[in-house]
Amino acid sequence: MSFLMPKIPSPPPMIMPDVKDVPSFDDEERKKEELERLQASELKRTGRRSTIKTGTGLLSDPELYQKSLLGEEE
Repeated sequence: MSFLMPKIPSPPPMIMPDVKDVPSFDDEERKKEELERLQASELKRTGRRSTIKTGTGLLSDPELYQKSLLGEEE
């Protein structure tokens, strides 16, 4: 029953903007910022040796003894 529905008017023609003064995406300033960001993130990275499991500080066994809630010693 498409004869009961009105026809959709055609959209207006699309007008494209001028591309006269559009800056380049790959300029030197952007490349320099990206390089600085990459170097900063590389300095912050930690490797396998600095993790808790493989790092220093856990050479002794942890103390597992705890008092019970009633105060009895086991």
